[in-house]
Amino acid sequence: MLLSGALFALFATGFWLYCLTDAMLTPAQQCRGLPKPAWIAIITVTFIGGAIAWLIVREPAAPPVLPLPTVPYPDSDSPDDEGRFLTGQWTAADDAVARHPAGRARVSGPVQKAPKGPDDDVDFLHALDRAIRGNS
Repeated sequence: MLLSGALFALFATGFWLYCLTDAMLTPAQQCRGLPKPAWIAIITVTFIGGAIAWLIVREPAAPPVLPLPTVPYPDSDSPDDEGRFLTGQWTAADDAVARHPAGRARVSGPVQKAPKGPDDDVDFLHALDRAIRGNS
């Protein structure tokens, strides 16, 4: 019984402290219902009651996130994409992809094919064969 009372007191103190710091760090323009100093005073004096009232009345932490629309990738081979780029419908998102370091890695011109792994590198395989034959 004593342990459950101590745990409840610890939880209530943490909840109160969270609400108090949230009220202190919230900009004054986003406090609804009462001015910011009044909210801080109410939470401090009434302990759990003021903390619950703050959670009910306060602004949501962040607006709901809407899913992003799917946009075809500029390197796509579909004929619809070619028309979009020829008509000049280059969007800010396309510009951001082009400026991103991963987008800059795609350079046009002669592409050198690098080996994908050690077993695709002919020089490595010859050196490995010589090492194996020399050791046996």
